[in-house]
This record gives sequence, structure tokens and C-alpha cells, in this order.
Amino acid sequence: MPETSTQTEPRLILPRPVALVGLMGVGKTTVGRRLADALAVPFRDADEEIEKAAGLSVADIFAAFGEAGFRDGEQKVISRLLDDGPQILATGGGAFVQPTTHDAIRQKAITVWLKTDLRVIARRVANRNHRPLLRDRDPMEVLREHEKNRYPFYAKADITVDTGDQSHAKSVELVLSALQAFLDKN
Repeated sequence: MPETSTQTEPRLILPRPVALVGLMGVGKTTVGRRLADALAVPFRDADEEIEKAAGLSVADIFAAFGEAGFRDGEQKVISRLLDDGPQILATGGGAFVQPTTHDAIRQKAITVWLKTDLRVIARRVANRNHRPLLRDRDPMEVLREHEKNRYPFYAKADITVDTGDQSHAKSVELVLSALQAFLDKN
């Protein structure tokens, strides 16, 4: 009788957290949850963790304390989360632009920039009033500003994955392949 193999393919083992960076609406949370499931590691969404810590929604934090107050809390929460070992961390769109937060993420995590065409993102975020930076503004105008101001920071990520306008499952496959290639080199 022929031998059957009971071995499964080796699972990608993360040596430290993976931080997803990129513009709002690019899919950091949705792709991140699926990526965490595929890797059997915890998933954390920085905005959700900030809301838990503050007892307020992101919109309410912005209203009460302004963007500077939000960014201060964001930095503290992300620093704490990065000390929790291997996980997938979806960061807010502006987190990687803040110097202290940027440095902490770069030191403690593998950074993955999820990048997608601005028109795709604009379609995804249109009519979503939970995003404080879009209130009463044209999403494409905001995204173009963010592209100009944030892309130079995102470009410093360890890995860039252009997810395009495809399924989340395909995006997860692309990230897994890019992570494997990165870990094989490092």
C-alpha cells in the first residue's frame, strides 16, 4: 500500500507583528481580518482599539480633542499593541505619517502598504459619514491630498502590495506571497 503523506504545507510563521498601512478605504481592516485568519494570529484594528481605550468613537475623539489629540492616543495604543507579539494590525490611514508612530511601527513590525487606485478607494468611501476627514468634503479631493502627503511615508513600508479592484481573497493571497518573499530574503 502506498504511503500517504499527512504533512500539510508549512504555514508562514510571523516573527513579529505585521502592520498594514495605506489610505482609508484601501481594505486594511477587511484584508487584515482574513490575513489573520489565514495565518492563525490575532487581528487588531487600531481605530477599534483606540475607541475601546477612549470610550469614544473616532469621530467623537476628533470632535472633542481634534486631530492632534486623536494622533496622541493613536500613538500610545499602537505602541502598546506592537508589544503583543505576532499579529495583523490594521493602522489608521494617518498613523504611519506621524513620526513617533512611524518609528515605532518600523522598529517593531513588518510593514505592508496596501495600495489601490484612488478611483477605487473613492468609490468605496463615498457616502460613509463615519470618516471624520471626509466630512463635508469631496472624497476624491481628500484622497488626492492624502496621496500627495502620505504616499512618501507609505513608500517606506517593507512591502508594497497593489491590491487593485479585486476580491479580498485575492488581496490576501497577494499579501501572503509578498510576506513569504520578504521573510525568505530577511
